[in-house]
Amino acid sequence: MTFSRPDNRSVDQLRNVKITPNISPYAEGSALIEFGGTKVICTASVEDRVPLFLRNKGVGWVTAEYAMLPRATNTRTQREAQRGPSGRTQEIQRLIGRSLRAVVDTKLLGERQIILDCDVIQADGGTRCASITGAYVALALACRKLLKQGTVKSSPLLSEVAAVSVGVMDGTTILDLAYAEDSEAEVDMNIVCTGAGKFIEIQGTAEREPFSRDQMDEMLALAEKGINELFQIQRNVLNI
Repeated sequence: MTFSRPDNRSVDQLRNVKITPNISPYAEGSALIEFGGTKVICTASVEDRVPLFLRNKGVGWVTAEYAMLPRATNTRTQREAQRGPSGRTQEIQRLIGRSLRAVVDTKLLGERQIILDCDVIQADGGTRCASITGAYVALALACRKLLKQGTVKSSPLLSEVAAVSVGVMDGTTILDLAYAEDSEAEVDMNIVCTGAGKFIEIQGTAEREPFSRDQMDEMLALAEKGINELFQIQRNVLNI
């Protein structure tokens, strides 16, 4: 029996990915990213200060915050401003921050920080991967503005960064899981890579049956294919 996905994509096919840059007139960099039904607004804000632990050290900082709007899903969730960030939210925003810091030379930023806000307005699986991929575009636009203003002498960006999910369903390795697949997958994995092909993060979990080394290699190869396609979309948006 041939494996069939809910949206009839092939096993190695991304959802329709669209990145719209400069969607905020106020942020130094911004983008709306759409991974199928998942939509995230990413903004980059530059501040002329750094956290206490970096003061007077001549280096900058990149950090992130992540949130989902109450009706980003099919049922309303309470605003985290009312109850504090959940463990999931904290884990995702730390992941986004780590992913973007990995491609920034903070010495070239000087004593300033860039805050990346990723707000999910509609969720259909892969929100952390969409956030990282969209936040890179917002960050690149912010760095471009700093360079144009003469605030930095050279771009602090060292490489690109993008992320995608892979998984196993009914024994078949698939790329870019929508929620209907994510919630039923035997294995769920998120991969973050640089434009140089280096890994920043591999988050993989067997929800049911453990997975083999061969399956892991298949997922990594599929993720590499998807991430390279995401890099090309980012480059097209940034006119690189």
